This record gives sequence, C-alpha cells and structure tokens, in this order.
Amino acid sequence: MRRLSAAAAALTIVLLLYWGLRVYTPAISDDPKSPGAAIASLEQVDLGSSKQWILVRGKNVHAPIILFLHGGPGMPMMFLAHVFQAPLESHFLTVQWDRRGAGKSYSLNTDVSKMRLSQEIADTVSLIEKLRNRFGARKVILVGHSYGTTLGVLVAARRPDLIQAYVGVGQEACDHKTQKRLQDSWLAQEALRAHDTETFRQVTSGRPYDWESALFKYGGEILNKTSFLYLVEIGLRAPEYSLLDGFDVKAGVNFTHANMKNDVYGGALMDAVPTLAVPTYFLEGRRDYTSPFACAVRYLDRLKAPHKELIWFDHSAHFPFLEESERFATVLKRIDGETSHR
Repeated sequence: MRRLSAAAAALTIVLLLYWGLRVYTPAISDDPKSPGAAIASLEQVDLGSSKQWILVRGKNVHAPIILFLHGGPGMPMMFLAHVFQAPLESHFLTVQWDRRGAGKSYSLNTDVSKMRLSQEIADTVSLIEKLRNRFGARKVILVGHSYGTTLGVLVAARRPDLIQAYVGVGQEACDHKTQKRLQDSWLAQEALRAHDTETFRQVTSGRPYDWESALFKYGGEILNKTSFLYLVEIGLRAPEYSLLDGFDVKAGVNFTHANMKNDVYGGALMDAVPTLAVPTYFLEGRRDYTSPFACAVRYLDRLKAPHKELIWFDHSAHFPFLEESERFATVLKRIDGETSHR
C-alpha cells in the first residue's frame, strides 16, 4: 500500500510538472472558404537583436492583420487572449506580442540599455514589416491598450504607411501629474460615498499609496472585480504560458517599470502628437480611471486625423476587451470595414 501511495505521489508530481511546463496554442479550424489557411503559431522572432515571443492565430492567413500592443509597459496581453480573442480569429489574423523584457520575452539577460521607448518603436516597426512580408504587403490595424496606446500613437505618427487604422483602448493622453490628480479626485469621492475612511485618508494624505489596489476596490480597473487576482486566474489558464512563464509575468512588470525610459517626448502625449494621418478610434470604458477617460476625450477633441471616433463601453473600466469581449470584436470588425480601402 505504501508503495502504491508513493507511486501515486510520484505520478502526481510528474503530471504537475508536465502540465506546469507544457506550452502550446490550440489548433484552429479552417475557414471553409479557404481550407488549409488557418494558423495557430506560438513562436520567437528577432527584433532589434532580441528574441521576442509572438502568438499568431486566425482562421485565414489572408485576413486583415491586428497587432495588439500590451500595456504595463511590461504587462502582457497574450496571457489573457484565450478568454477574449476567439470572436476575432474568424475575421482577423490576430497577433499578440510580449515585448522586450515582458512576459514570455522576459530574460535575466535582457539588455537594460535598450529598454527605451525609441527601441520599442523600432521593434514595433520591425515586427509590422516582418508580418507584411510573411502574410502579404497589407497594412495592419494597430490596437494599443493602456501604456501600449502611447507606443501605438507614436508608431502611427511615424509610419502611417504601415497602418490601416489605429485603435486606442484605455488611451493614455495626459501627463502623469494630471492623470494622478484625476484618479485621486475620483477615488476620494468613491471612498467618501462608501464611508471608507482609510482609503479616503490615504488618497488625500499627499503621500504615496497603493493606488492600483484602490482603483480595483472601486471598479476603476475592471468593473465588478475588486482584485488583480482575477487577471492572475485567467493567466494561469493560458495554454501558451507555463508556470515558469507565469512567474516571469510579474518579474517582467517589475523589470520594465524599473528600467524603461521615455527618450522620445516629455509632458503629455496629446501635446507631443497633435496629428495622426490614419483613421483613429478610442475605445473607452465608462468607468476607466486607470487611464482616466477624461484625458482620452480631451485628446480626441483636439486631435487632427482623417477620421476620429470615440466609442464608449458602458459596462467596462480599463479592460473592454475582457469586460465586453463580444462587443469589442463587433467594433473591431466594423472598424476594419470602414478602413479596409486604405
């Protein structure tokens, strides 16, 4: 009996190690109109002398390309894609990318001297060109989230010839001081309304506090979710991530926050980039105070672009693609229909 128990324990450990280290991306059934054209590929690409991971999925390699730019700067979107991306894969060729120093691309050997916004711009342009060469010389729909919207705007401004449309989700726009003032004001109001004296005291003290936990507490990150654990739970189920990759998500966030430098502009993004030569869409959660929506509204009002549009997600905060995934997919399909002639 003891031998059986020991064998069972050993088998359990082996299975846990196997599933903990196993990494794959599920197969996709073909588009009936283009048999054999489906793709589900998790791979590394060389960008700026750095090996970085991308996930390419879609029913048809000839479909319009969406390149997602995650936030953070080191918070990947790839480990969330399995819960929201399926509705997009029937219409688009979707590309998730863990950038230099983030998620699956995190490494202890990452060159700190290249942790610069200018290098991220160069990496993004390089990846777009690789995708165009591989799948046909088409422009891409560039979708940025949170910090990724800063990168997206800068790439769209510099290389409009590569971009079919720019989509900002939780668009950054204000300078840090203005953004923090808007967050603090809203959190103080929410805490006062809830008779939460501890949070009110922290927010109004003028001293540093855990603002992200406070935003989660009052639904300013994800509506109806009060903890980052919701994202952790989703990430732990991502087939493209091993347990070791999961640990690297946190390590990558810490690494990029400590080392990423903005060497491109100072002040507010809305002042640095007042014009875009591509159709521009801001997708904003009504409850988003992580990248306060008031800044995005202000930016779009003054932005000059051939087409610009603000699209509200009434039941979302900072993550509309998670909180209203079906509508998110519908909106992106509509944007493709409006801009595919470019």
